[in-house]
Amino acid sequence: MNDVLSKKESERRLFVLEDNMWKVVLAISIPLALYNGFNHLFSVLDTLMASQISSEVVSAVAYLSQIKIMFTAIGTGLSVSGGIIVARCYGAGDIKKARKYVNTLFFMAFAIGLFVLVTIVPFTKPILRFANTPAELIDIGSTYFAIEIIVIISMFINNVYIAVEKAKGNTKAILYLNLMVIGIKLSLTALFIYVFHWGITAMAIATLLSHFFLTVVAFYDLLRVDNIFRLSIKEVHLSFVFVKPIIFLATPIFFERFAFSFGKVIVNSMSGAYGVMVIGALNISNHIAGIINGLGNGFQDGEASIISQNMGNQNYERAIDGFKKTLIITVVIALGGFIMMSIFMDPIIGLFAKGDIAFAREIKNIFKYERHTFITLAVSASVMGLLYGLGHTRLALIINFIRLFLFRIPTLYLLQKFTNLGSESVGIAMMVSNGLVGLTAAIVGFVIIRDLKRKKECVLGF
Repeated sequence: MNDVLSKKESERRLFVLEDNMWKVVLAISIPLALYNGFNHLFSVLDTLMASQISSEVVSAVAYLSQIKIMFTAIGTGLSVSGGIIVARCYGAGDIKKARKYVNTLFFMAFAIGLFVLVTIVPFTKPILRFANTPAELIDIGSTYFAIEIIVIISMFINNVYIAVEKAKGNTKAILYLNLMVIGIKLSLTALFIYVFHWGITAMAIATLLSHFFLTVVAFYDLLRVDNIFRLSIKEVHLSFVFVKPIIFLATPIFFERFAFSFGKVIVNSMSGAYGVMVIGALNISNHIAGIINGLGNGFQDGEASIISQNMGNQNYERAIDGFKKTLIITVVIALGGFIMMSIFMDPIIGLFAKGDIAFAREIKNIFKYERHTFITLAVSASVMGLLYGLGHTRLALIINFIRLFLFRIPTLYLLQKFTNLGSESVGIAMMVSNGLVGLTAAIVGFVIIRDLKRKKECVLGF
């Protein structure tokens, strides 16, 4: 096996390292932004189908999904950190080292996913009780949650595969593959609910089958003889010296995602004080906002890959330019999203309420505040992409930690304790936390760029 890139891969690498940055950001990030946007849009459709069963099912899916994300944070940390390292090696032209990291990442993803599977599934109901899940949601969704945990091992492998392709700049393939996964998921969910009239458990089965499809594709691709990152047990290196950079970068990302999801579980639990319906309303508000915010997160992912590759090749100025271009684009998208969502807010909410005036009112009580923070979240997403690209994962952890545990949860607590605003308190807490985190991220971004310009180079630290 040689270390020579194919002509197409070589051209893509040089494009990221040398071409016009506007073109690079748009070409690399648009497929990821479209994927994230479609993903949130289809999540909305998935929620719409869940609402056909009952509003309690919507609330169960919302609550249990956040608990699941707490466990998938391990795989997310592994894939994001691995993607940073592979992109850095790829940008530096050290293909042999990059291949070793790819094989090691896949081995770790499978092993950790299997460990999570065997330690969580047998204790599903106790875990849900420990997470303060309302009893009615446990009754509705415990089997759903167990199947969603089984999906984890497939998700871990898929996330690493996507991270590797992203590190190579092959974002179009990511878009196409993920759209196929989403299409399979939605088709199966629609079949199970509208044709067979099955319940919430069928939705988890649809998720399992769709993610397993991507896992099969990933292994097929990575076992090809002409794949530069072909899987081989001989390329797995588990020495502490070798895996230390993965652990060093992954640990803050894991705690960031785990703490963020755990904080959302707390918010869901606090929102339940206004009734189970409000938990579902919060979920729907998040989904609607996520259509716009997801576009910004897609540019964040592309930005991190662009910065990592350019820093690996010591293209300091290009890396910073990638951040600036991404910031401009995401703010423009956020402004357009705010205008669109403000104009069509009532019709969009009406799609979910299904004529239930009370449910529509609860959704609007939250979303009318949450929409005001599209721009601040766009700033936050751009800064997070910068931090990931530079390997400052601990700073990313701090920002997301204070977003929930300093800005959101205390605000919601104070509003519940000292006001009679009802469910509007949830929306106001979302607006306050998302607004303040944008301001915090802007300050952090300014300091990071100022310090980097003073040093005239960026050192990742491994």
